[in-house]
Amino acid sequence: MDISIVVSNFTNPPILFFFLGVLAAAVRSNLTIPAPLPKFFSLYLLFSIGFKGGVELHKSGIQPDVFAALLLALLLSVIVPLYTFFILRSRTDLQNAGAIAATYGSISAVTFITAVSFLTERGGIAAGHMVAAMALMEAPAIIIAVVLVRKANKGEQGNGSDKSLRHLLREALTEGSVFLLLGSLLIGLTTNEAGAESVKPFSDQIFRGMLCLFLLDMGIVSAKRMGAIRRGGLFLTLFALIIPIINAALGMALSYAIGMDKGNAFLMTVLAASASYIAVPAAMRSALPESNPGLFVTMSLAITFPLNIILGIPLYYQIINWWWG
Repeated sequence: MDISIVVSNFTNPPILFFFLGVLAAAVRSNLTIPAPLPKFFSLYLLFSIGFKGGVELHKSGIQPDVFAALLLALLLSVIVPLYTFFILRSRTDLQNAGAIAATYGSISAVTFITAVSFLTERGGIAAGHMVAAMALMEAPAIIIAVVLVRKANKGEQGNGSDKSLRHLLREALTEGSVFLLLGSLLIGLTTNEAGAESVKPFSDQIFRGMLCLFLLDMGIVSAKRMGAIRRGGLFLTLFALIIPIINAALGMALSYAIGMDKGNAFLMTVLAASASYIAVPAAMRSALPESNPGLFVTMSLAITFPLNIILGIPLYYQIINWWWG
């Protein structure tokens, strides 16, 4: 395995900006990104990746391999919260087990976007339908986790426990980040070539600069949250480090089994390994109100997110290159 690719990832500008944010928090610098801007960066990245994915999907069409990839994405978003819930249930309370299972069954759009940037730099092609796969993986894990909590706790009634699955699905799909991603994908899918070119200076050419600024903010936030994970104990820390690797291996094996090409298999693996810190916390606030965001948000954002963008992405890429031949 070529360790130089792992090392080179540390000199990638977006990753360096993430480290700069971590350093700023560590030395207690007063560097901050003004409050409205991180939200804008997030919206821009979702718009850009969704729109470009829709354009590419328009060019390729819905082929059998595309359909297989979408089915695999749905399968992963169901399997992961199922087995993680039962692992967590033995060591945490019911509500937190459900919320953490939903977190790791769902995905991180920013991790995916970083992986797309990494793949593109190495001459790979990010297929448009993988954006659709990412969008499909947001909601199912939330639904599965809530169903598991309800099933295990039929006798208890709490705030939001009487919400129908239909209502939960609507909330998951209309959550801002998911809605923008799906909407941008559909717009890219329906626009013509001239329309796509007219938006390209905004959707494409400033993408990496926006990613750098967003990861700078993520570095600051991650470092500030790191102390909170100690309250969750060693088990949750190890969970946040080990489960992404297991999920990546599962995604990789299933991608190989259905014959996905290297680039798409790499992105599917990254999606399987990532964990949500945007859509799931918003949904858990109403669906599982007794769960503790200080646990599942911190696990995802302060441990799993850095693990994936710093070490995971180049390692998954190298393993897939070796495995696929």
